[in-house]
Amino acid sequence: MSIATNVAVVQARIAAAARRAGRDPAEITLVAVTKTHPPELVAEAVAAGARALGENRVQEAASKIEALRELRSELRWHLIGHLQRNKAKVAAELFDLVHSVDSLRLAEALARQVAPGRRLPILLQINVSGEASKEGFALPGGATSAALLALLPELEQLVALPQLEVRGLMTVAPMVADPEQARPVFKALRELRDELARRLPTARWDELSMGMTDDFEVAISEGATIVRVGRAIFGAR
Repeated sequence: MSIATNVAVVQARIAAAARRAGRDPAEITLVAVTKTHPPELVAEAVAAGARALGENRVQEAASKIEALRELRSELRWHLIGHLQRNKAKVAAELFDLVHSVDSLRLAEALARQVAPGRRLPILLQINVSGEASKEGFALPGGATSAALLALLPELEQLVALPQLEVRGLMTVAPMVADPEQARPVFKALRELRDELARRLPTARWDELSMGMTDDFEVAISEGATIVRVGRAIFGAR
């Protein structure tokens, strides 16, 4: 099928999942994950209605943002991959939302690079599954994690950085055979978001970035507001 057809199918699946959960489909943002795909294919997705685009690497994103510069005002570029502190300056300039802030030191590095008068929207990446291979603040089990109390002072400093706007949380669920097996991870992230909203009310905590091609419908049923879909739109890399 064409990329345009794939975008329409994914959007329809998002809307159906939202309705099943008693939610408004407009609450959910589709991020088309464009990593490794060339600008001409990204342009096809944009022509089909994709307006939020997700990249894993700063350098690759920079070339695509330049290639699609005539559409820049219509698009929102999301950094969804791990960010090294030495790339903070470029990331702060390029992206509309950084999903992968996973330490106070990274947040401080980003804050130092934000242009005067601007606040950079970010999400905190949380490792709620406990997998050693996953990036993020290590909070296995989410709000029930024994590490949460110890981490709160660091998070208090982070949300107080005036150059950054904390909007919520992001996680990457384990790869599983049955999407339902990912549900506990999504539920844990939602419950952690609710607990952080109670403890740190100065941040917004509106967003939950969770769910990808294989499990985004389950994520929506657990409260996802952003789903990151690549393979269902562009095919296997």
